[in-house]
Amino acid sequence: MESRLISRDKRVIVFDVGGVLIDWNPRYLYRRLFGSDLEEMEYFLRHICSAEWNEQMDRGITFERAIAERIKEYPAYDPFIRAYYAQWDEMVGGPIDETVRILSRLHAGDSYLCALTNWSAETFPIMKRRFSFLSWFEELVVSGEEKVAKPDPAIFHILLRRIKRKPQQCLFVDDKAANIEVAEQLGFQTLLYESPEQLEGGLQLMGVL
Repeated sequence: MESRLISRDKRVIVFDVGGVLIDWNPRYLYRRLFGSDLEEMEYFLRHICSAEWNEQMDRGITFERAIAERIKEYPAYDPFIRAYYAQWDEMVGGPIDETVRILSRLHAGDSYLCALTNWSAETFPIMKRRFSFLSWFEELVVSGEEKVAKPDPAIFHILLRRIKRKPQQCLFVDDKAANIEVAEQLGFQTLLYESPEQLEGGLQLMGVL
């Protein structure tokens, strides 16, 4: 991997959002709803409103449709399933401050910042109103709006077409190994996010910070 980005002018750095810049976890809501019955909560989040189920909304299916289908299949969990959208904002813990500080340094420097996130088109506007740092991105591609999600290569190509760059000109930061693997196959430089400290060190080694 080359130590510096190839760019016509500014360095292109593409950030994932959830798990990198924003702390999102449905357990923040469901620990309260299920109370002391954590085993039942984990069953619910593994088998009913699971990560795989949530990915439907990331790919553009509406919450209304997904929730109605789930309630039909699991009527005993009706109020818990409805809460997934009605109280969705309670799943957001807040910004990952240390990473946002790194993003701020890049924003103040010579980096061309983009975001490529798996997120519902219905809930991402809430995040844009809540977190002003999302306005720092020159381009922000949201899977729910495009109806295609990482790690599908198609969403990477959507970003590249919009910014008119080649993958070799971009550094991609994400916390999911599957997304990093596809990005590398396409020719992106990559950093698998593990912590703000690790990200900062990686960016320094690549000459970005």
